[in-house]
Amino acid sequence: MIWLIWIGAGMTVLGLFGVVFSIFKIAGARRANLSDAEMRERLSDILPYNLGGLGIAVLGLMTLVLGLFLG
Repeated sequence: MIWLIWIGAGMTVLGLFGVVFSIFKIAGARRANLSDAEMRERLSDILPYNLGGLGIAVLGLMTLVLGLFLG
């Protein structure tokens, strides 16, 4: 089941890239000195990337642990 471990590790890394991407986008929005309404709009656009990255990372970790238990 080594392939399941590698798939899980790859998914986890992909999810972490999504989370880091959203962190950089939020930092850029904070540096832009936007008004409150514009900041809320920008954050609502970034939120799906953050949640998607987090979800993929969690699924990857679950896959990795399953591969470790079965291997």
